Amino acid sequence: MTAQLVSPVIPSAARPAHRRHGRAGGVRSLPLASPPVSPAAPGYVVYGIGRIDASGRVADRAVIGALGWRGGDRLTLTAGDGVVVVARRDPGGMVTVPSRPYIVIPAALRRRCGLRAGDRVLLAALPGEDALAAYPLSVVDQALRAHSALPSAEGGRP
Repeated sequence: MTAQLVSPVIPSAARPAHRRHGRAGGVRSLPLASPPVSPAAPGYVVYGIGRIDASGRVADRAVIGALGWRGGDRLTLTAGDGVVVVARRDPGGMVTVPSRPYIVIPAALRRRCGLRAGDRVLLAALPGEDALAAYPLSVVDQALRAHSALPSAEGGRP
């Protein structure tokens, strides 16, 4: 018995001009919702929340990424007003950015600012100044209360 070979059916690499890829004949696509446009923060600031671990590491991938800091960059860390940690890129800095996107706040600086393992901090990156500030949430809370920005228990203003 001799069978006749059937040539393979392989679609052409060229798309037919009369048909758009991924759409059926007369079907229209549904409109997509647009996210609300929020005004940019003054001076372009990128915010994030991080938790300090037992070794003083604090991280937020978006915040560190916005600064463009890479593993091996050197930083100088200072205590602003005794409660805020400020990090700036400095070739003579004592702290080195590791290969992963986090910074390490030295123990002496954590003690000076009253930061402990498990504390959450508001991270504010200022790419134009090549700086990062870490605010304890207690400082953020005080600032909000000072500006009457927190509602009272009844849902009104304090």
